[in-house]
Amino acid sequence: MSNPAQVIRPPNTLLAKVGGGFGGINADAIAKAEEALKAMSGQFGQWLQDEVSKLDAAQTAIRAEGYTPTTAEALFYRAHDLKGLGATYQYPIVTRIAGSLCRLLDDPARRMAAPMILIDAHVDAIRAVVRDQIQTDEHATGRVLVETLEAEVAAHRAA
Repeated sequence: MSNPAQVIRPPNTLLAKVGGGFGGINADAIAKAEEALKAMSGQFGQWLQDEVSKLDAAQTAIRAEGYTPTTAEALFYRAHDLKGLGATYQYPIVTRIAGSLCRLLDDPARRMAAPMILIDAHVDAIRAVVRDQIQTDEHATGRVLVETLEAEVAAHRAA
């Protein structure tokens, strides 16, 4: 008993919608976007400070309300935002520290077991590097700080 099957392959129209491949990238548009980003770079410091203030508020909520799934999730999302924005705002070390904090908090099932002292160390580190204008891990103190935090997170996750 044979049941003939027919394979139907719908056309892939995505390529046509995005400009037909890499040849469709407009170098002028990229240059304009880079110019716009450069023009906004004077505001990066304030925007980064605004994000750090949000992280501080999440930490304050934990101190006021306790470390609950709700407050922990709020802190995770603040760290996640900083992970994405740090390098954009010319602070790749903030991206790295926030990424470490995200690794500590990323699994909701294990989030509540994260040591508060390690969470606070990450928040304090982000606050310190922004305050002291340590932008990269090429700075000796920044490198030691971020490597220590990452090692502690790795040890906690391995336990």
